[in-house]
Amino acid sequence: MESIEKGLDAVSGFLWGWPLIILLMGTHVFLTFRLRFIQRYTLTAIRLSLKRTGEGEGDISHFGALTTALAATIGTGNIVGVATAVALGGPGAVLWMWLTGVFGIATKYSEALLSVKYRITTPEGQMAGGPMYVLERGLNMKWLGTLFAAFTAVAAFGIGNMVQANSIAGLVQDTFHVSPWISGAIMTALTAVVILGGIQSIARVCEGLVPFMAIAYVGGCFILLCMGASTLPATIKLIFTSAFTGQAALGGFLGASMKEAIRYGVARGLFSNESGLGSAPIVAAAAQTSNPVRQALVSSTGTFWDTVVVCAMTGLVLVNSGEWQTGTHNGGELTKAAFGHFGSLGGGVLTVGLLTFVFSTILGWSYYGEKAVEYLLGVKAILPYRCLWVIFVMVGSVTTLKSVWAFADIANACMAIPNLISLILLSGVIVSETRLYLWNNPNLLESDKQES
Repeated sequence: MESIEKGLDAVSGFLWGWPLIILLMGTHVFLTFRLRFIQRYTLTAIRLSLKRTGEGEGDISHFGALTTALAATIGTGNIVGVATAVALGGPGAVLWMWLTGVFGIATKYSEALLSVKYRITTPEGQMAGGPMYVLERGLNMKWLGTLFAAFTAVAAFGIGNMVQANSIAGLVQDTFHVSPWISGAIMTALTAVVILGGIQSIARVCEGLVPFMAIAYVGGCFILLCMGASTLPATIKLIFTSAFTGQAALGGFLGASMKEAIRYGVARGLFSNESGLGSAPIVAAAAQTSNPVRQALVSSTGTFWDTVVVCAMTGLVLVNSGEWQTGTHNGGELTKAAFGHFGSLGGGVLTVGLLTFVFSTILGWSYYGEKAVEYLLGVKAILPYRCLWVIFVMVGSVTTLKSVWAFADIANACMAIPNLISLILLSGVIVSETRLYLWNNPNLLESDKQES
């Protein structure tokens, strides 16, 4: 078993090393320039995303699609993942993580646009879309779409289910001394109530949960930064300078080069916001929208909120606490120490953040997984998949599976490769749709009627 875990760790480390980092970040930059810096429409996109009324064909509103995608995206990576980047790459990793969010907006926009354009209506009247349909209908590469769907179904059980459930159970046990069997049973029941109702039920819960958890966490981090306001200017300066020069040994910190700051900052940023991985477009395809560009703009705000805002706030709290200098390379330990630095308030912010972030991830990824299974096996497989999903929430709560993280990371990386192929090969289609609905006819963004 130990040899299997080492093998999985080695493969995961390779895939999430420089090859995938270069491919993902390169795609971010390429699409940013091809789309004439689509990031400049972020404020317009945020305004559109707040409209809860539906227009055009689809199963859920713009806002429902966005909050469901954010539910899956905002998770432990926004807290523990940021801490891991700082622990291994130094304070400069925060800036590189932030930059992945800025450039990743273009990729999230692009993959959502393609998913809406190539989505289908199932015989049951439901919308279905995502990279698997883009690969099949846009590139005539059904075999690659099948591979993407298979990787998604596998990755969902790992990163979107068991490891999340285990994180909640462990946190509740450490904080409130509640047995994982009890917390696991409660979480399993809550998950069943929500996901057995399908995407409409998931979207309704996420529409309420995601704004609350984001506002509570970001607001809490803001208060913690105000408490440490005297050192905040020096913290911001340190983040910027060490991003380009590296960080020399300080206290118990062993020091990190500029190369390490880039590697860990970019890798954890990409992993957190999922831009380019192909997961969020699956739910974007279910949105009620009159044209692909509207939903693409709304979806792009997911990366903005996830990395440009939430990860940045976490990074500032971590570095400003000074706890990163103790030399720990464990992201979880650094997270507890950094938030604990601010007393019970910091501990409360961390607990509420992790509990809500992790549970929302379980809900969001359940939809990604079931749509992948539907693509592979048909609609008859959805209910059994949901039931299996609920069972594995309990399994993850009471079982320690070290290899699950590595296996999920591998499957996650394998999702990205076919998705990035479609984005690059269909970049001309992305530009054409953007020109039609945004550059040449910006008034179409305000239309609440289905375009013919």
